[in-house]
Amino acid sequence: MNVLKSPVGEEILELKAGDIVYVDGEIMTARDKAHARALEMMEKGLKLPFSFNKSIVYHCGPIVQGGRVISAGPTTSDRMSAFIPKIMEKVELFAMIGKGGVSEEAVKAMKGKAVYLAFTGGAGAFAASKIRGVKAVFWEDLGMAEAVWVFEVEKFGPCIVAIDSKGRNLYEDVRKRLIEKLKK
Repeated sequence: MNVLKSPVGEEILELKAGDIVYVDGEIMTARDKAHARALEMMEKGLKLPFSFNKSIVYHCGPIVQGGRVISAGPTTSDRMSAFIPKIMEKVELFAMIGKGGVSEEAVKAMKGKAVYLAFTGGAGAFAASKIRGVKAVFWEDLGMAEAVWVFEVEKFGPCIVAIDSKGRNLYEDVRKRLIEKLKK
């Protein structure tokens, strides 16, 4: 069993598409608005209240009540695709968790420094059961779902390495196989 811990190190570069991974340690959520704000700040040279470098970012809009995470299912990652290439320019290593994959341009930018882990959609309550606590929350003005939440997780998963740091993309593999079958 592969266990990925944050901050991530060069071990992510050894992960292969199709590997099963569990996550221990710290993950932070970020959706569209958080990515946009973070990138804007980074481009202006402003310091973020958190770091993307060597982090594990979960594309998720959690439901949190009274400091307890009720649901934390993944959101569609492709919405973050436009931000990923520019973020990749500013990090050494990076891991993402989400559903549905990211654009071809984002996959190219990830090469040599990032992996994408797929988590099952529709499993928000199960995902929440792997969250041991809320460590911090930033940018609450964006709303609960769009704020950046920092969670402590234990055995978060199973996640499938859907896109590895070499650019192998299980989503693309399935698409190609489907096209071949449809041609027949």
